[in-house]
Amino acid sequence: MKKFVVILFAVIVLLSAAACTRQQTQRSVETFELALITDLGTIDDKSFNQGSWEGLVKYARERNISHKYYQPAEQSDNAYLMTIDLAVRGGAKVVVTPGFLFEGSIFVAQDRYPNVNFILVDGVPNDGNWPNPVFRTGSNAVGVLYAEDQAGFLAGYAAVKDGYRRLGFVGGMAVPAVVRFGYGFVQGAEYAAQDLGLADGSVTVNYHYTGGFAATPEAQALSASWFNSGIEVIFACGGAVGNSVMAAAEQTGRRVIGVDVDQSGESPTVITSAMKGLQSSVYDCIADFYAGRFPGGETLVFKASNNGVGLPMNTSKFQTFRQADYDAIYRRLANLEIPRMDNLSDDGSPRVVPVRIVRVTEVR
Repeated sequence: MKKFVVILFAVIVLLSAAACTRQQTQRSVETFELALITDLGTIDDKSFNQGSWEGLVKYARERNISHKYYQPAEQSDNAYLMTIDLAVRGGAKVVVTPGFLFEGSIFVAQDRYPNVNFILVDGVPNDGNWPNPVFRTGSNAVGVLYAEDQAGFLAGYAAVKDGYRRLGFVGGMAVPAVVRFGYGFVQGAEYAAQDLGLADGSVTVNYHYTGGFAATPEAQALSASWFNSGIEVIFACGGAVGNSVMAAAEQTGRRVIGVDVDQSGESPTVITSAMKGLQSSVYDCIADFYAGRFPGGETLVFKASNNGVGLPMNTSKFQTFRQADYDAIYRRLANLEIPRMDNLSDDGSPRVVPVRIVRVTEVR
């Protein structure tokens, strides 16, 4: 009997070990077809990472496709490439990278991993050799850009039509996308002022770049001083810089315009947001991959004419600016009835803005 018990125990141990080995093997070969690499923020940043991730997740869940996001250890091309390598070794067929900071790493990765497809959101692959970079988008990569000037235009137009006259723009780093947001915002304010027949100088815009994308005491203090001086609403365009502006607005009872995604849930002070179609553009590119028509080698531009930018009218807190007003100006923008806003200086910042009614003050 004792010998039987010993044998039975040995069999149980062997079976348990075999089961553990099978489980470990299953875990080791688990793969994720769709991958997203976050940039500086987190996956729930209410901005670029989250908007892009939601588009990926939406497609993956509809088709029951495995998916995962990865977060680099730091902001550098090497860290991004190491994380991309991790995603590829994890079975990724499509890698989504949200933000222009990935331009250099995707320039390298598209050659290093020819059997993987890359969706670079808000950028175009280049070697990073500024001021004369080499741009090249491989057949397994696509660059996705947005008409930020049009999104900013809609925000500025709506603000003035809704009755705001003292406006502010607080941008982050003066990269092209942020500059286009701000420039369009001023142009939209001017266009609305013309529609309303306002007098010259009756609308003002304080204009400033913080030089970064972090929430800082300095950005909050600047915003608070603007609000206390009479600025009614600030367009916060710089990632977490927006959190600083919102905090100042909550202290002073003023208003904020969000950016990139619908940020109405971030603060009760947000009256609207100048949105990019992050979720829909990522979703569409992934759908194209699985349909066998991945737009490799191309740079796609999402704008008003293809519903790539806009304001979230269902959550906006306007007093007099209505859906019909929005639809009317959106049609004019989409049909190119409003001149392009391209008067930028060599360093990407607005020149003396060609406006008559709006008075712009650049705050250094």
